[in-house]
Amino acid sequence: MAGNSLAQTNDAATNSPPRARRPENLPANPALPSLFLIGDSTVRNGSGRGDGGQWGWGDKIAVFFDTGKINVVNRALGGTTARTFYRDLWPRVLGMIKPGDFVIMQFGTNGGAVNDGSRARGEIHGIGDDTQEITNQVTGKFEVVHTFGWYEKQMIAEARSKGATPMVCSLIPRNNWKNGHTSRNGSDSAAGWAADAAKAVNAPFIDNNEIIARLYDQLGQDQVNALFVAGQGPHTSLAGAETNAICVVAGLKGLKENPLDKFLSATAGGIAPADLSQPAPATAVPVKDKNTPEKL
Repeated sequence: MAGNSLAQTNDAATNSPPRARRPENLPANPALPSLFLIGDSTVRNGSGRGDGGQWGWGDKIAVFFDTGKINVVNRALGGTTARTFYRDLWPRVLGMIKPGDFVIMQFGTNGGAVNDGSRARGEIHGIGDDTQEITNQVTGKFEVVHTFGWYEKQMIAEARSKGATPMVCSLIPRNNWKNGHTSRNGSDSAAGWAADAAKAVNAPFIDNNEIIARLYDQLGQDQVNALFVAGQGPHTSLAGAETNAICVVAGLKGLKENPLDKFLSATAGGIAPADLSQPAPATAVPVKDKNTPEKL
């Protein structure tokens, strides 16, 4: 699915000197439309090849698409925020985008908790036009920092300017539990700001945070523990990445209009659309070996 070239490392996203080069994911067939995935380590961890047992859902979602009709290109990078991805990595992705392409973005794992733009990768909370002028703690350079939602809206607008269809996901929940239920990220968090940013510019929105949390509630904490590499997360195991990829496809299929519907593979046919209008998922999730659900 991806060609091999030179790529950036986590250091590029945090302004540290590069330490290593890794394969760059590129569209396998430039004649086809491409689905670009952008985000942090919950979408792509390390090289995307299971380094340290850690996987992102973007590494495992291609099986649900007909790659004879569309390229699936995972451009996410661990350690990034909406701010650092937009600044350091988005220009390269934008340069590849052509009319008829698609972008799915998921941010918030690394920067959403701290309302401090002076931090090396921090953002201002919300989706407004607030700014903060700072001297970057790592580079020593002047920088104007914007809100989380501003960065997402910028990437949406710029993707659209290239003729692409951008979509927004909320961040995946961590392995945190309270009273037998998975803890959700509230409306005043990166999950809520992602929803607000998508709504503000009329972009399709997939509520990964709620879709996945509902599934975790069904599975129970003991089974969910196997979906994470260690502790609370956010880094997921192979089973966790596969689980979350299924949930993303369920979210796509649950949209009123799914822009990627005609590109889904036969494998995606067994995944039920997510229905968040109901108090619980419409279909229980069968579980196979390694606690990997087959459908939602």
